[in-house]
Amino acid sequence: MTTETFEFQVEARQLLQLMIHSVYSNKDVFLRELVSNASDALDKLRLAALRDDAPDADVSDLHIELEADKDARTLTVRDNGIGMSYEEVTRLIGTIANSGTAKFLQELREAKDAAGADGLIGQFGVGFYSAFMVADEVTLVTRHAGETQGTRWTSRGEGTYTLERLDEAPQGTTVTLHLKPADSDDQLHDYTSEWKIREIVKRYSDFITWPVRMVPERTGEDAGDREPETLNSMKALWARPRDEVSDEEYHELYKHIGHDWRDPLETIRLQAEGTFEYQALLFLPAHAPHDLFARGYQRGVQLYVRRVFIMEDCEELLPSYLRFVKGVVDAQDLTLNVSREILQQDRHIRMIQRRLTKKVLSTVKDLATSAPDKYATFWREFGAVLKEGLITDSENREAILAACSFASTHDADAPTTLKDYVARMKDGQDDVYFMTGESRQAIENSPHMEAFRAKGLEVLLLTDPVDEVWVDAVGEYDGKALRSVAKGDIDLSGAEEDKSEAEKEKQGEAYAGLLGWMTEHLGDDVKEVRLSSRLTVSPACVVSDSGELTPALENMYRAMGQEVPEAKRILELNPEHQLVKTLNRAYADRQDRTELTETAELLHTLAVLAEGGRPKEPARFVQLMADRLERTV
Repeated sequence: MTTETFEFQVEARQLLQLMIHSVYSNKDVFLRELVSNASDALDKLRLAALRDDAPDADVSDLHIELEADKDARTLTVRDNGIGMSYEEVTRLIGTIANSGTAKFLQELREAKDAAGADGLIGQFGVGFYSAFMVADEVTLVTRHAGETQGTRWTSRGEGTYTLERLDEAPQGTTVTLHLKPADSDDQLHDYTSEWKIREIVKRYSDFITWPVRMVPERTGEDAGDREPETLNSMKALWARPRDEVSDEEYHELYKHIGHDWRDPLETIRLQAEGTFEYQALLFLPAHAPHDLFARGYQRGVQLYVRRVFIMEDCEELLPSYLRFVKGVVDAQDLTLNVSREILQQDRHIRMIQRRLTKKVLSTVKDLATSAPDKYATFWREFGAVLKEGLITDSENREAILAACSFASTHDADAPTTLKDYVARMKDGQDDVYFMTGESRQAIENSPHMEAFRAKGLEVLLLTDPVDEVWVDAVGEYDGKALRSVAKGDIDLSGAEEDKSEAEKEKQGEAYAGLLGWMTEHLGDDVKEVRLSSRLTVSPACVVSDSGELTPALENMYRAMGQEVPEAKRILELNPEHQLVKTLNRAYADRQDRTELTETAELLHTLAVLAEGGRPKEPARFVQLMADRLERTV
C-alpha cells in the first residue's frame, strides 16, 4: 500500500512541540487520555450493535488491552471498539482540525501554574497528542467495525505525519508509543513498568465500564503462559452505596466524563425508586469551559440504560441554562434503542429533567449558606448562565431566584440575595431598585444613582448582558416590583421625607417655559424634557421611558440581526444645579436664542456621554465645546 506524507498545520506543530518539550507537571495523564478514548470507542460500538448499525462487528469480548515491552521501550493501548475509517483518521487525528488548538494555545500561555496547564489537555480535546509527552514516535493502527480496510497513522511530532491504507487490521484502534529514552534517576515515570501502569489505571480509570487488561510481567518462578489480568474494578460509581465510594473516585469519574483535570466543585447524587427507577450522579464544575456561550457548545449529561451507555450528550435531561452540569443518568425502564426524537416525547425523560433541575437548583442555593466560598466560585463562573433560566423556565423561576445573588450598593465585597434585599428595604419603599451597565464602576458613577446614594437606598448592580432581559421577564419579587433607576419617572418621596407637593408644583411652573422650549428644540433626539428627582450632583441625565428597551438591549438585538426601531429617550434636568438655573434665567430673560440652543445641545450630549453613550454628531459637539471654552478663558 502507498504511504503518503502530510504536514501539520502551523498551530498543530506548535501544539506538538509543547507536548514534546512538555510543560506539564503530571505526564501520567497521557495514559488516562488514551484509555478514555478507548473506552469511548467501546461505548460507541456497543450502542451501534444494539441499534444494528454495525451488523458485522464482533462484540463478544469488548475490552481494552495494555502491553508494555521493556526491551523495545514501547507501550501499546489497544481496543476492539468502533475504530476509524481512513477519512475519520484524516479528519480527527491527522489535522487536529476539531481540537480547538488556537484557543488551547492561548489559554496555555495564560495558565498561571503547571496544574492549570495540566487541566487544558482534556478540556480542549487534544488528549491523544499528550502521548508525545512521553513518546518519540506514535503509531496508530485502526479499522472501523464492519469495514475491510484499515489505516496506519505515524508521526514523530516534528511537523509531518504519514497515512497508509492497510489490507488487514484488527477491529478497533491500536496506539503504540515508542517511549523516550529511560532516565535512570526517574523511576516514577517508567511507563514500561507494570506497577506504574497498574497505579495509573487504578487512579484514573478504575470506574471505566470495560475491562482494562494487561499480561503481568514474567517472574523468575513463572514458567507457564501468563493470562491477562483485569486492572480496573469496572464498578458503576452511581450504583454503589455512598459510603463505599470515596471523593477521589467521584472526582476521577468527573474528570473522565467532563474532560477536566480539576476536581469538581460539588457532587450531587440522586436515586429515584418506584414506578420509574433511575440513578443520577451529577457534578458542578469549578471552572467554566472556554466555549460555554458558543453556539455549538456540546451540552448534556451521559445517558445509560441499565448500565449500558446510550448517549454522550443527552440534552433532554437538563435545560439549556444548566448546560455546564456534567454527569451520568442511568435509567432502568427506557428502551436501549432510544433516539433523540423519542427522548423529546418521553414523559419519563421529562420527569427526570424536572427532578434533576430542582435538585441542582436546591444544591446551588444550599451552597450559599453551607459553603460560601464554593458558592462564590460557582456564581463567578456560571451565574450569567443560570440567570438565562429566569427567562426560559417560568416553572422554576422562584427556585432560580433563590439560588441567585447580585452585586449591590449595600456591600462592595459581598453580593446579596433578593430575599435579603427586601428585608433591608426602608419604610415606605415599594420597589426593588436596580441598574444595568457594563461594570460596577460605570453604574456607580452614573448620574442615575445620585439621589439613591443621597437617600441611602440600596440598588442592585447588574452587569451581565442577560440582566437586560430577565428583569423584564421576572417583573417582581415577593410582591415588590423590580424597578430600573434609569427608566421611567422615579418618585423617591415615599422612601424619605422630601419636598411638599406645593413646592414641586411651584418649581414645575418656574421651569415650564424652558422645558417646553427644549422639548421642541431637541425633538429630533428626545421624546420629552422634564425635571428630575433622581439627580443631586449632575445637571442632566437621559432615561428610557417605562416599557421601552434600553440602549444596551437595542444593541443586543441588532447584534443578533433583529431590526429594532431607535426609540427617543427622555432628558431630565436637575432643577437645583447652577447650570440649569442659569439656563432657565437666560431663557426667561429672552437672551440670545443661538447661545441657548447651543447650551441645550451641550447639556443633552453631556448627559448621553455620562451614561457611556456617544454624541450623535461628534464633530459638532467638539466645536461647540471649543467655542464655549474659548469664551470662558
